[in-house]
Amino acid sequence: MKNKNVLYLTQAAMIAALYVVLTMIANALGIASGNIQVRFSEALTVLPFLTPAAVPGLFIGCLIANLVTGAMLPDIIFGSLATLIGAIGTWMLGKAAIGKDEKQKKLFTWLSPLPPILANAVIIPPVLKYAYGIIPMWFSVITVTAGEIISCG
Repeated sequence: MKNKNVLYLTQAAMIAALYVVLTMIANALGIASGNIQVRFSEALTVLPFLTPAAVPGLFIGCLIANLVTGAMLPDIIFGSLATLIGAIGTWMLGKAAIGKDEKQKKLFTWLSPLPPILANAVIIPPVLKYAYGIIPMWFSVITVTAGEIISCG
């Protein structure tokens, strides 16, 4: 039991650290935040399909990444929650795939990027509007969704 907890914490910490590093690289390239954002780190949001340790790892990684890249408080809070919600959705798809036949497992695997794409498409545009004054919001919906599809879809 003790080794299982150590493995879980180690996986979560590694995923969090990787999320932060990948976000900082995207930030250095100017594509980690703002109206058009393609965070390489969002590719990690499919990991909860494989391990539940990715859920807290992604949340903590996103929280730290938002803090160190200078995000506004609403973005720190709601951006991290969007990642958490997406990660939980992906984890639930992974759980649902257990015990299914190969065809159904493949379908669940292909659907695994949808929860983070949808969570970010719904939550981030209002954050961009109210925290940063980026308008129009419909454009943010398109660009954030496109960035998520590029990153994790």
